[in-house]
Amino acid sequence: MGLINRFSLSRDLGIDLGTANTLVYVSGKGIVLQEPSVVAIDEDQKTSIAVGEDAKEMLGRTPSNIMAMRPLRDGVIADFDTAELMLKHFIRRVSNGKTLIYPRIVIGIPSGVTGVERRAVMEAAAQAGARDVRLIDEPVAAAIGAGLPMAEPTGNMIVDIGGGTTEVAVLSLQGSVLSESVRVAGDELNDAITQYMRKVHNLIIGERSAEDIKIKLGSAYPSQDDHEEGMEVRGLHLLSGLPRTVTVKVAEIRESMAEPLSIIIDAIKRTLERTPPELAADIIDRGIMLAGGGALLKGIDTLISHETGIVTHIAADPLCCVVLGTGRVLENFKQFERVFSGAVS
Repeated sequence: MGLINRFSLSRDLGIDLGTANTLVYVSGKGIVLQEPSVVAIDEDQKTSIAVGEDAKEMLGRTPSNIMAMRPLRDGVIADFDTAELMLKHFIRRVSNGKTLIYPRIVIGIPSGVTGVERRAVMEAAAQAGARDVRLIDEPVAAAIGAGLPMAEPTGNMIVDIGGGTTEVAVLSLQGSVLSESVRVAGDELNDAITQYMRKVHNLIIGERSAEDIKIKLGSAYPSQDDHEEGMEVRGLHLLSGLPRTVTVKVAEIRESMAEPLSIIIDAIKRTLERTPPELAADIIDRGIMLAGGGALLKGIDTLISHETGIVTHIAADPLCCVVLGTGRVLENFKQFERVFSGAVS
């Protein structure tokens, strides 16, 4: 997204390597790339034919020899070679097609990933051209990007709802006091809509259609406009096998997403229950901060406030919090040196 300007060899990169989207921050320039984490592969030639937005357009619409796939699932690398290929492509994009060796790349990753999964991310970045790779837990990066006072001895709670994982963390003094990562987020909301359409309307829809429904009709909490809003959904009728159109309402879609949303709410409650009293008092005063694409779901802040009794805020730019956090760390490296969760040189 957007034309990338030239920059010097010394520029560092911050990357939010997300299940749904990858964002890249170049030090001194800001966010220069925001693309879907999708790669289209020609299986006959074993080469990539599209990456990012172009590849996403192909999801569910390719001939048998072309596979459009997402190399990350549940916040971690599911296909190492394809993830490496995607990273190389994006790094080339932000360097005007040149093959450059960058001195440092900071990558935001889910806090709950295993050591093996962390190593896979680091190796993929190293193979893609990085000379120095640092990892930062996504809730920490999101909190920095959202402008929370991370350097102070004050309790802050962040909930980062991404594509593959939801990160819940209580933070203080540049570190995570408590954190929980659940592999339920935007993808599971899409899956819940797909299953609902199949079960209730006998309609088979694709991943992109489910996402469109979530964006247009999705809500987490009832509102006065619920009965007015609806949309036509096209898919294959399960019984006849023929294309069919059905109309769905807001209340239906909210009902379909109730189970994954309850898992996210339970993770928030569990974290609050484990929070030390002094930090809990700070959180009651300051509220809960929401980040990630899931924060854009209508009424999600109201639902969390209703379930926890704590005022809930949505970050100014929830989609970009993690990558903005990696960028701020890059540009104030000494100040934030303690936030890293791993490194390889």
